[in-house]
Amino acid sequence: MLLRDVLTLTQAQIFSPDPDGQATQEELEGEVQCGAGADLMSDVLCYDITHGLLITGLTNPQVIRTAEMADVAAILLVRGKKLPSETVDLARQVGIPVVGTGMTLFEACGRLYQAGLVAPQQYGELNDCGRDT
Repeated sequence: MLLRDVLTLTQAQIFSPDPDGQATQEELEGEVQCGAGADLMSDVLCYDITHGLLITGLTNPQVIRTAEMADVAAILLVRGKKLPSETVDLARQVGIPVVGTGMTLFEACGRLYQAGLVAPQQYGELNDCGRDT
């Protein structure tokens, strides 16, 4: 799925990298191969979301750092959240597009899944991520 499709399906606006809320043609044609919805960044690291879409309601710089470590293609903020300037600056610095929608996490994930975006693969067993099985 292309980032352009994510914007259309979720009625999202662009927060970065362009300060004017614009994206280049290349950014809009960027592909997201899977999607993961999470507000716990430790959960994000339990899945292979390389070249994927991180869908979250968190807006702190740690989201960008986690996305960078996980090599995600883009971040979709939900629930109408806005990015603080320090988070926008960091997203621009590392080159991760961030878009936002007023939809809930549940609705955004559902629409993207229904349109064909797949879930990421899990790393190892669930208990490897600090959970009991």
